[in-house]
Amino acid sequence: MPEFIDVLVPVTWQRRDTGFVRLRRTRRLPGEFRDFGPLRYALAPRAVGDTVRGMSILREVRAVVADAVQRRRCTLGELVAELNEGARRDSGLFRLALSEVVAGSRSAAEADLMNLLAKSGLPMPLFNAEIWADDEFIAKPDGWYPEFGIAIEVDSTEWHILPDDHERDVARQTRMGKHLIVVLRFKPHQIRTQPADVLSQIKDAIERARGRPRLKVGTAR
Repeated sequence: MPEFIDVLVPVTWQRRDTGFVRLRRTRRLPGEFRDFGPLRYALAPRAVGDTVRGMSILREVRAVVADAVQRRRCTLGELVAELNEGARRDSGLFRLALSEVVAGSRSAAEADLMNLLAKSGLPMPLFNAEIWADDEFIAKPDGWYPEFGIAIEVDSTEWHILPDDHERDVARQTRMGKHLIVVLRFKPHQIRTQPADVLSQIKDAIERARGRPRLKVGTAR
């Protein structure tokens, strides 16, 4: 059992801590919660966010974040949303720990994609190759078929850790679209749980691309 129970109350309330109850004044009361008898509990993402913002040791913050994801109490996307929507104050270690978990998840998903394609009989793309148009950098997708003009990306839209992550993602998609690159985006869980569908989409894209003129872009590795 924890030593203290944190209770969220409106910032305007004039109450004091008592016994094992610690009050957390907030301007952002949870919009969703779980009822248990007369009590209301914040959902896991909010509970994780509030907990780690009060910590000062990265190892402990990392443990709370990783445990919540591994036990499926919440998703990475939900924790990232809590990070971005919640207070910025004292969020530095939360942001750092989430970045580490995201990086590991992305690399694992890319490995899953590579293994899936290796067993599929489909042509193998180049992995993490840079696409250029003369001196203009276009993108560095997870998978790239230069002969077909098809890019494959492990979708990271739910993992925007920094405020400008979304803007960079949109800009990258715009650059690829401008050069007529076909982009296939898959979420990590699709690669793990729907491999046949992922391969079907890649195969269909390759078939449609056969015979079309090669795009006027270059590749660097």
